[in-house]
Amino acid sequence: MAEARRTIDLLWFPEAAERKRGRRPGLTVARVVETGIALADAEGLDAVSMRRVAADLGVVPMTLYTYVPDKATLLDLMLDRVYLAMPRRELPDRPWRERLAAIAEENRELVAEHPWVAGLPANRPPLGPGLMAKYEHELRALDGCGLTDLEIDSALTFLIGFVQSAARTAADMRAAEARMPETDWEWWQERGPIFEVVFDQHAYPTATRVGAAAGEALGAAYDPDHAYEFGLQRVLDGLGVLIDGRGAGDPGGDPGR
Repeated sequence: MAEARRTIDLLWFPEAAERKRGRRPGLTVARVVETGIALADAEGLDAVSMRRVAADLGVVPMTLYTYVPDKATLLDLMLDRVYLAMPRRELPDRPWRERLAAIAEENRELVAEHPWVAGLPANRPPLGPGLMAKYEHELRALDGCGLTDLEIDSALTFLIGFVQSAARTAADMRAAEARMPETDWEWWQERGPIFEVVFDQHAYPTATRVGAAAGEALGAAYDPDHAYEFGLQRVLDGLGVLIDGRGAGDPGGDPGR
């Protein structure tokens, strides 16, 4: 209970939590959190530890514990901080599909900037002002569509789950490409001619036809932007069936495809 209380205090009342004796001048909870975020952005979540953050700040680990009690609390503070800093689009007068597409894009941009966000569990979120501001903003995009409160929450969870999955895949691809000595184009240029020799088009006619069409259209075996846009429209189509079935969706709910 005491640990939970301290985490909540750090999330909601950081100024009060700062007023402690024996703290190092110039070092604050905010600096600790910002250092953790910068480390996670640069090297991934696995790189974040109390010892590493302390080293980046130029202090011994024990000093850090007077500001943040443990790594779990640090991760809560980091996530809530990036939630609080998220740009939020004005949504009230837009059709519901446009509102949800904007919410999706906000979350996609968040994961693109902070890929580690998608790696944190959703069942125990940081109960701070950043999370609540994000949740309130996103719920309003679905409010008034004729859904029950449970359906509003479930629809939002469905949407965000898709976005995080797509954004995580794109982030993983970028990270893998950065580690590789060759580009995707170079990889295919080297292997394509060899593959054509061993590949039997008659044994795999559907794969041959569809693969050729997709490759020609996308210019690659996989295009994360296309996958995101296609998937998002299908998510919105599915939610549209639910919303239209209630007869309360706004008249501007144009599929926009």
